[in-house]
Amino acid sequence: MCPGSRQNLRAGGAVSESKPQVVLGVSGGIAAYKACELLRRLTESGHDVRVVPTASALHFVGAATWSALSGNPVSAEVWDDVHEVPHVRIGQTADLVVVAPATADTLAKAAHGLAGDLLTNTLLTARCPVVFAPAMHTEMWEHPATQENVATLRRRGAVVIEPAVGRLTGVDTGKGRLPDPGEIFEVCRRVLARGVTAPDLAGRHVVVSAGGTREPLDPVRFLGNRSSGKQGYALARTAAARGARVTLVAANTGLPDPAGVDVVPVGTAVQLREAVLKAAADADAVVMAAAVADFRPAAYAEGKIKKREGKEPEPVALVRNPDVLAELSADRARPGQVVVGFAAETDDVLANGRDKLRRKGCDLLVVNEVGERRTFGSEENEAVVLGADGSETPVPHGPKEALADTVWDLVVPRLA
Repeated sequence: MCPGSRQNLRAGGAVSESKPQVVLGVSGGIAAYKACELLRRLTESGHDVRVVPTASALHFVGAATWSALSGNPVSAEVWDDVHEVPHVRIGQTADLVVVAPATADTLAKAAHGLAGDLLTNTLLTARCPVVFAPAMHTEMWEHPATQENVATLRRRGAVVIEPAVGRLTGVDTGKGRLPDPGEIFEVCRRVLARGVTAPDLAGRHVVVSAGGTREPLDPVRFLGNRSSGKQGYALARTAAARGARVTLVAANTGLPDPAGVDVVPVGTAVQLREAVLKAAADADAVVMAAAVADFRPAAYAEGKIKKREGKEPEPVALVRNPDVLAELSADRARPGQVVVGFAAETDDVLANGRDKLRRKGCDLLVVNEVGERRTFGSEENEAVVLGADGSETPVPHGPKEALADTVWDLVVPRLA
């Protein structure tokens, strides 16, 4: 049975499976129109969605729109259909409640247990996972009152994803933009799939590196690798869905920012080292999924290196890049910090993996076999996760999210 779905008995004793019940709460912000896209993704993926807007939200998107898109009745008031006790029943029967956008006002009411409308009543009666996708001006998000309310909700087990950085209402730009609805959907999907009410990474800060570094040779050429960054992004998404504050150091990926994740773009191995060490200063765990170049050109040509007829090119001298994984492992930024490395091997996979685990000094090492048609750029992966304690956890071929969840499953019990 799909996680979160319910079983109903048909006549004659046959068991039927109903759709997962999702409540989509919509607060009164300009980003309310974006919730229509989230609603579409939820319904098209097989979820039964009940939209519960606030009265303010209905100034931006009308009840008729929500009803037509969801196929369910829409109300913002506890006094409608009183005989069905909607202010209790909606929350009681939900498999997931997601509030997008969640304004500062809604976050404050949820944190303080106020119940003045149908949405806040639903939040009080829900015993399922709850996800908030905040959207507001930067000053409102950064205000101590909002930050305390967010901390309270996270402490109680809600997933409050970080807002995105970008254009806000009017000419303002900053942190507070509603994340992309497709990325909010991915968080919801992961939360539903796990079927766990209390996120096990709540209150934790994790750092994930992703992608492949590029080492410039001249203004148009570089030394690089085949890493797409998809495994690192899967690690970031799953960590956010499990309640963590996530910093993603992304090297040349071209992928959309995951919802609720602070993304730090980098290019070279030296830039990646600087960004990871800075972010790791207060991190509970660091997962080095990026493919970091071992070497870089010893000299950078200011002009494009020209091809000369009848002459072979000059050899390219290389120098070593810093070993970021070994540095993180040897000099932990805080006691109990968990460090996870990745090893892409082409032969003697486990033997080389065990040797790398010993040399790098990390707590866990994800070892996978790579090649022309393996792993890089794929949506799937398979690996063995080696532990410094001698453990081996095989992860069969499957979605990269499955490997990501296995990594976090192994990280959580090792956290101080």
